[in-house]
This record gives sequence, structure tokens and C-alpha cells, in this order.
Amino acid sequence: MTESDPFLVVEDLTVRFPTQDGLVTAVSDLSYSVEMGKTLGIVGESGSGKSVSSMAVLGLHDARTAQITGSIRVGGTEVIGLAEPQMRKLRGNSVSMIFQDALAALHPFYKVGGQLAEAYRVHHHSASKRDARRKAIEMLDRVGIPQPDQRVDDFPHQFSGGMRQRAMIAMGLINDPSLLIADEPTTALDVTVQAQILDLLQDLQREFNSAVIIITHDLGVIAEMADDVLVMYAGRAVEYGPGKSILTRPEMPYTWGLLSSVPDVTGDTDAKLIPIPGNPPSLLNPPTGCAFHPRCVHSDKVAGDLCTTTRPELLPGKDGPGHLKRCHLPNPDVVYQLEVLPEIAPELVVEESR
Repeated sequence: MTESDPFLVVEDLTVRFPTQDGLVTAVSDLSYSVEMGKTLGIVGESGSGKSVSSMAVLGLHDARTAQITGSIRVGGTEVIGLAEPQMRKLRGNSVSMIFQDALAALHPFYKVGGQLAEAYRVHHHSASKRDARRKAIEMLDRVGIPQPDQRVDDFPHQFSGGMRQRAMIAMGLINDPSLLIADEPTTALDVTVQAQILDLLQDLQREFNSAVIIITHDLGVIAEMADDVLVMYAGRAVEYGPGKSILTRPEMPYTWGLLSSVPDVTGDTDAKLIPIPGNPPSLLNPPTGCAFHPRCVHSDKVAGDLCTTTRPELLPGKDGPGHLKRCHLPNPDVVYQLEVLPEIAPELVVEESR
């Protein structure tokens, strides 16, 4: 691996789980990469495969049941098939994860400082308990916990929701990982704390120059943090490219639906949200052709029965080779400008027409 290579490279990742009802394909042929100092945002509805794919990066799936194929290279090391002792050396050290439910992720019977110290000593065998405690206090201070030398001896239930999330970030960063995966880091937090957590992640990323993956359904978070965006639906990538391009010139109807579902605080207070019709498909029996076609209101613009019979490939869109989309629409940019944009952001249409 050279300095110019991405730190994380995922190629053709497929994750399947056998169940009593059949084989569930949670992730299919997923490919992406993340460079040092960059942030990739993964967005999609619940069940789209966001967390499953990221847990595969850390080797957290049960190898006895999960069927994982493809390639995941972390710092040049192939993760799929890696023995558990070697995986433990990577996990928490080279790559770390911030889980979305901090109260569930932190052990309720152990003090927060003790859990941080344990995470440190696992990868620093020569560190004494005193050194590990000092490191825990340092990290709690770095993530903005007040009076860290005292709060280090508190239990998780004595922390507020925002403070528990900060403690999880401290645990994720205590070994200076090169890759940090944040799974819904602002879920269930009030908007003020959300902003503080996002600012903290950005500050720490600049300090450590780490690669970051942020998993969320909140496009506001994506707009704030992501350099690149991966949109997932039914276990597949349906759009992938630079954040600005994805958010301002999306070419996949599913992405349009996500954007139209976001309330605009600067817009008309009487304006209605435009939800995506229907429900996400079953991963046991996914639709034929394009997985989104049962919910897509634009499939009638595609000639023949392509949407129902043929799965579209992930191909470059009209915005250049770096912007990929999985859709049969021949001119999605035209449809977006003429039909979708006037509905979700009429003020932008007015500005462009001036």
C-alpha cells in the first residue's frame, strides 16, 4: 500500500444470512473506497445494508453463519477470511466504530473510565493501569466531557445521552485509528447536541487525519460532513459520487425521494413533505429488475419493461465519470430539473430562471 492508495477499499462485497425462511442477501456487489482525511457518507432507509456492510469491515459478523464474499482491504490487509487474532489487532486499533446506541454499547456494570482504559490496554500491552487511566481522562477531556478526572469514575447511566455519545467517540479514538466508522452517531440526540457531536467529529478528524465513514439517514448530516456519498437501497449502491454532486444534481429517483422527504426550515411552513410511496422490498424475495421500480413514479418514462425485468448497472451519469447511478432513465437530469426540483425546492428553480 502506498500513501496515495485509499486506506479502505471494498470490492464486490456480498453478505448473506441463512434464515428459517431462506437466504437473506443483505448486501450485494458493493464497492467503494475511502482515503485518509476524507469522509464517506452512507445514506439510505433502514434495512438498506448500511450497517451490515460496515460491520463486515470490522469482521463483526459471525463467521459460522454469515456468508461473506468479495474483498475488504484495510490499510492493505485483506479482512475477509482473516483469522480472529489478527482481526482483533486491527479492530479498535487501525479501524474503530462508534455505535448508534451508546447506552447499549457501553457496559452498564463498569465505569466509563474503566471501559476506555481496557480498550487502550488491549492494544498497548506494556501500559500500566495508571497509564491507561490517564489516557482515558485525556480522551474524555478531548471530547468535551466536563471534569473528566471525576467523571471517569461514573457509570454510563450517570452520563447524559450526549455525554455517552462523546464517551463512545473517545473509546473509538483512544488508539488513534486510521479509519473511524460512525453508525448513526447523532440518533436520538437533540439538535444542539447533534451539532456539537458533528463539530467534534470534524475537529478530531482534522487532528488525526483519519478516514471517516458516517452512516446516517439524515441528509443534513451528509451535507455537513461528507466528501463523497454512497446511496444504498435493498443492499446495493444506487448512487455514488462527490457529496456536492449527489445533493445538488442527483440522478437516481430514490435519491430524489430521500431529498424530497427532508423538511426545509427556510421554506413554506404550509408545504407538505413528499414521502417515498410504498415500503422497502423484502431481501428474501427482492423485486426483479430494478429493486426500486415498485415505488418509482418515473418508471413509465422508460421504454418497454426494462425496469421490471433488467437490473440496471452502476454506470457514470451525466455529471461525469465520478458520479455513478443505477437507473434506466435515459435523461434523469432533465426529469429532475423539470419535475422533481420544482416540487422539492421551487425557490431554486426561480433563482435559476432569473
